[in-house]
Amino acid sequence: MKKVARTWKINNQEKSAEFPPARRLLDVLREDLNLKGTKEGCGEGECDACTVLVNGQPVISCLIAAGQVPDGAEMMTVEGLEQTENERILQDAYIQKGAAQCGFCIPGMIVSSYAFLSTNQNPDERAIREAHAGNLCRCTGYAKIVEAIQCAAEKWSAAEV
Repeated sequence: MKKVARTWKINNQEKSAEFPPARRLLDVLREDLNLKGTKEGCGEGECDACTVLVNGQPVISCLIAAGQVPDGAEMMTVEGLEQTENERILQDAYIQKGAAQCGFCIPGMIVSSYAFLSTNQNPDERAIREAHAGNLCRCTGYAKIVEAIQCAAEKWSAAEV
């Protein structure tokens, strides 16, 4: 089987992998590059638990072939967000507002929230709900998630984005 090689900047570090071009980005991240924070929920793009940022945009990694991500692309997984002050603000808000229970959806939810707040520092409830429409949470309910994102927005540092 033909393989492609890619070098990406993932979480501010250069990483290389060789894989069949149709292999899911999720599998390359988890299995080849050992970035286990990105979770597989449904495997069909309906839950967004596997959301990562590719060149600053949220991408559902179970739906995209790794071969579609160009050489030199910049990616951020939930592990990379741990390096930022804004991610700590977001994580603290989720905890403070009780927006995390089982934790399975949280990596994708945090990545989606981070991407959203990076361009929307003063969001209203409607905008938050629309931006997170694909992210499924079966435990907490969305009211607490919306509250957490609003809380984080109040402390968000635009300078870091």
